[in-house]
Amino acid sequence: MDNVRHLGLEELESGIKDIRQSPRDQGVVRMIVCRPKTGRREVLTVGELDTVEGLLGDNWLHRGSSKTADGSAHPEMQLNIMNTRVISLLAGSQDRWPLAGDQIYVDLDLSQQNLPAGIQLQLGSAVIEVTRMPHTGCKKFVARFGLEAMKFVNSGLGKQLCLRGINTRVVRSGAFELGDIVSKLA
Repeated sequence: MDNVRHLGLEELESGIKDIRQSPRDQGVVRMIVCRPKTGRREVLTVGELDTVEGLLGDNWLHRGSSKTADGSAHPEMQLNIMNTRVISLLAGSQDRWPLAGDQIYVDLDLSQQNLPAGIQLQLGSAVIEVTRMPHTGCKKFVARFGLEAMKFVNSGLGKQLCLRGINTRVVRSGAFELGDIVSKLA
């Protein structure tokens, strides 16, 4: 990561037009990432979602959360989803996408206006629901993509467009694959 150049705020903002062109009703799953242990990433071609465990093989359930009183996994942060146009801008090459820490990368408009809390999405035979819990960056995000990237995704516009991504929970277990359509449900 030492040789990676982080983009400045002006360069990041120049990508907004492309990000706003993301499909609104149906998108495509471009990457599935499992985090079996802290700091490890496995890129998958097929993901299995479970209402209790989230993405099977991922450490979400066992890792827990600082956002719950007892340190258990936060039920509204079961799956993290990020827009591929945003991560492409931040990361440069696709091999750096998993560093963001999200499990699912889609070409879909993730904005609050398009995907408000409570709306459901179908991925293969699974259904997930957008939760109210905001998805924000952390120290690791800054180290991997730069301070300007953190400012960009957490700006007023960045929060409206959910540039850092969204949190979801699984409401119907099922499988999905790389290249599958992700669709908003009425």
